[in-house]
Amino acid sequence: MGFFDRFSSKKAERPVVAPASEPEAGALASGGGVIPRLAEARAKLEEKDLPGALAIYDEVLAQAGDRADVLVTISGDLGSNGHLPQIVELVAPRYDADRHGPATGLNLLQAYLALRHAEAAQHVLDILFALKRPELEDRLHGFSNAIADLIAQGAGAPAAGPEGPGASSGVAKVALITISKPIWFYGLEPLAAEILPEKEGSLRRIAFAQLALPGAYPDVAAAMKQPEDELGRLSRAIPLWFAETFYFSPHYSPIAAVGLMDHPVDGKLPMLFSTEWTAENLRQLVDTTQGGLDYVITGALKQTAGDYELMLRVWEVKKFRERKQFVARWTPATANAELGKLHAQVRVFMEWSSVTAPMTYTPPTAPRVWLDALGASLGYFLLGKNLLAKEQLPPLAPVLNDFSAEAVTTAATSLAWLTLLSRARAAGMPASIGEVQLSMNPRVAKARQLLG
Repeated sequence: MGFFDRFSSKKAERPVVAPASEPEAGALASGGGVIPRLAEARAKLEEKDLPGALAIYDEVLAQAGDRADVLVTISGDLGSNGHLPQIVELVAPRYDADRHGPATGLNLLQAYLALRHAEAAQHVLDILFALKRPELEDRLHGFSNAIADLIAQGAGAPAAGPEGPGASSGVAKVALITISKPIWFYGLEPLAAEILPEKEGSLRRIAFAQLALPGAYPDVAAAMKQPEDELGRLSRAIPLWFAETFYFSPHYSPIAAVGLMDHPVDGKLPMLFSTEWTAENLRQLVDTTQGGLDYVITGALKQTAGDYELMLRVWEVKKFRERKQFVARWTPATANAELGKLHAQVRVFMEWSSVTAPMTYTPPTAPRVWLDALGASLGYFLLGKNLLAKEQLPPLAPVLNDFSAEAVTTAATSLAWLTLLSRARAAGMPASIGEVQLSMNPRVAKARQLLG
């Protein structure tokens, strides 16, 4: 029931610590009882002193390693700080469900899932089902679905981490691609001083993670081999939109993080996440981002009979705690209004403000159309980098048809139109595309000349 429970439909809970009903095991060698020593270890984890915390855990486990409250505290604190391999190393050999109860088992199960150890996760799940606790059944069935998804994606593959695409050796691996500038900007680097604000001073570092799509596909592995559909595109485009927005704030240094699977047989595939990001995913993103991160925003998107629901979570990295949730619901008819409201709510909560030079940020008038444009721009950007095959991209004509009327609204939309068209033509798309009206901003004229 730890911090990194992201497979249940319920809101995340703080790590559960069983009451210390058993007497203290006596003063430990370095002074103090079990509970104070566990508090010291927690403090060391928060100070990023893992070796120091592990030294205390070894000491505590030597004298009180069979206590339920000790195991659940250690597993919960390690999990909330993203140290999942250490849960497996320290807790798994000692865990007995009948003596220690389900709380530690749930923490251990989540660690195995985050580490993509499907068989070990299934073993712990079977043990927890055997406890016959009715209040746990819904959660355990959720974990069962998560294990099935993990197996479908290639059991044994490591979680998203620092390996780049192409690092696979006989197994499927997931790499994270981080986009550090607005996706439509790439190709306009000579005009950077006229388009992008300077980033200086003390900046809040924030990442927007690709959205999970729980329950969207009966076979996630098969879905990744198909051309990108609407949900897959939105799962990537929404983080791109927010990252772009925060780039035009003087207070933030943002990135968008999207997944790419490197499959030993099928090659590179756009990743689909069937469950929300775990603490291990977040920790790996933080650890592999230069300068670290202060905030990460994750979320999940669901679609049922034309109704959409988006939930975003704001994580504070320093304490690895969830600060805020946002929920938006829309239909095709209300998408622009509801997405616009969500965008504004996030900006207000994060104390966002726009730069004034060289370009002021203006939210799009039609967010739903803008998201399709951003998603298509990412697809053709990755295609140009040989990270995707052309067959994995859906037809571009519907996106261009809808976007053409919006391209004139701001300098940014006009620049996005030009770079998307340039990437598509570089990929061999026919050049017979009708001219559209673009912004009269002089930057747009320079971009047109630069891109040809």
